[in-house]
Amino acid sequence: MTRVDFYVLPETVTDAVATACKLCDKAAGQGLRVYVHAGPAQVEALDGALWSFRQGSFLSHERFDGQPPTAPLPMVLLGDGEPPDSHHQVLLNLGNDIPAWFSRFERVLEIVSGDADTRRRCRARFKRYRDRGFPLQTHELTA
Repeated sequence: MTRVDFYVLPETVTDAVATACKLCDKAAGQGLRVYVHAGPAQVEALDGALWSFRQGSFLSHERFDGQPPTAPLPMVLLGDGEPPDSHHQVLLNLGNDIPAWFSRFERVLEIVSGDADTRRRCRARFKRYRDRGFPLQTHELTA
């Protein structure tokens, strides 16, 4: 069954890009392929950030346009649609809703930034996951 982890940022942190980069890096470092589900503006921000978030290196990633990725497969794919079969280990959901296909993944990561609207949407998603019986964990992050 899919495990769902919520990463709660301090109320003063409203941008989830740095945390998303760290989570992608950690998962990729464990050999896990990550699909980041995000809107176009977030994909743009993450695409740039993944090149430079860690000094001296970058995280192998590509934007996913619906066409199957070619070898060598990147560890991280960024997109706003349904992912390819090659990337069903970790879903980093930065979208506003729970994707219908989330349960194909071993793990789902949700980042809860400090703005009130995001927190409200994340509480609703937490409740939906819980009501459907998915195992949940919450991680309170510090600034």
